[in-house]
Amino acid sequence: MGRETSIKKGQNPMFENMTETQAREEILKLVGEYCDRFHAKKPYEEGDRIPYASRVYDRAEMMNLVDSSLEFWLTSGRYTEEFERRLAGYLGIRFCSLVNSGSSANLTAFMALTSPLLGERQVKPGHEMITVAAGFPTTVTPAIQYGVKPVFVDVTIPQYNIDVSQLEAAYSENTRLVMIAHTLGNPFDLTAVKAFCRRHNLWLIEDNCDALGSRYRIGGEERFTGTIGDIGTSSFYPPHHMTMGEGGAVYTDDPLLHRIIRSLRDWGRDCSCPPGRDNLCGHRFDKQYGELPPGYDHKYVYSHFGYNLKATDMQAAIGCAQLDKFPSFVERRRRNFSRLYEALEGLGDRLILPQAAEGSVPSWFGFLITCREGVDRNAVVRYVEEKGVQTRMLFAGNLTRHPCFDQMRESGRGYRIVGDLANTDRIMRDTFWVGVYPGMTDEMIDYMARTIREAVEKTAD
Repeated sequence: MGRETSIKKGQNPMFENMTETQAREEILKLVGEYCDRFHAKKPYEEGDRIPYASRVYDRAEMMNLVDSSLEFWLTSGRYTEEFERRLAGYLGIRFCSLVNSGSSANLTAFMALTSPLLGERQVKPGHEMITVAAGFPTTVTPAIQYGVKPVFVDVTIPQYNIDVSQLEAAYSENTRLVMIAHTLGNPFDLTAVKAFCRRHNLWLIEDNCDALGSRYRIGGEERFTGTIGDIGTSSFYPPHHMTMGEGGAVYTDDPLLHRIIRSLRDWGRDCSCPPGRDNLCGHRFDKQYGELPPGYDHKYVYSHFGYNLKATDMQAAIGCAQLDKFPSFVERRRRNFSRLYEALEGLGDRLILPQAAEGSVPSWFGFLITCREGVDRNAVVRYVEEKGVQTRMLFAGNLTRHPCFDQMRESGRGYRIVGDLANTDRIMRDTFWVGVYPGMTDEMIDYMARTIREAVEKTAD
């Protein structure tokens, strides 16, 4: 980029007669060769540990990372803009904002609904949010911290998503939004949830962090999950569908929500100029805001109590290379899931295998297994882990039983439960999952299936 000045003599003979552009090209060529030689994945051999998830990358990601670092811009820049534009294009949605994690994406999405710019639909402390306890805590954390009461609804097995038959029982005059995740890539019943939200004029946030690439048919049209509600979120932590190390995204079709999301991500400021660029609107010094003096610098006017949740351009550079591979990642996840399902199908009398939501094409994040009566989940997991297959619980199991809820549980305030969360508790006791990430080979899938079969046979009553 930019300068074409020659490298000074004496600094490095390799660059002595090169321009900056030529030097960059040579560096990136070497980086590619380095990656090919020292980061090449070794062929799988039986007995190697099989993680539930792992990064899948090659020279493209490493070259993009170094390319960005050579510019030394560090904060959001050209790669960020490219990533936001391309992810929005892939999803078929108008607006996308890159943030520094999936947790920050959920925080930004929730806090956007607390903006005074939303008028009568503004979410305020004391309002309620319908969600589930069988999931990851950061779907719920922003509401609790803001003073919005989560209302926990049970889930169904083997879909592991919200039991929509309980939605009306969860509703109250204080309900303002629904925020739930698509569990391990399996979409929740968006037809029922969307109709419920429309009927009661509620916001819908889709936590899409474990489901990027999943599709769902609604209103006769197949759409990506995360684009059907008012706001969707994604995570790019290494185990997820694609990675940039840390990172997340918030997306919406609503221009006002997009404006609020950008403000909250960028310190809460009113100005929409990106970092390092000033006065794109041409009115930086000629307006009056709040009780500030007329002409106060618009770059330092704050319309929200916001944060700095931006990702770096180096992260975005990795994400751009991952986007090129992403459709193949999704297809491989589906293939791995199907192969594992077929291999375990004969254990239906001892294990409950996962079931896709009606009308959906999941981008599976993992393969959930619930042990039937007489099969000890803990014994199965111990055996499988000892044989080198990594397992995970369904995150919190039942979030309301964790220590973070102790004070609220003792006081009886701060949240509400619909029914008894019987399936949620069963998942906490009897469920685990293994991975289907795109770096898995057929041999790895087959070994996992054999190991799970052995575990069930050895540990069942």
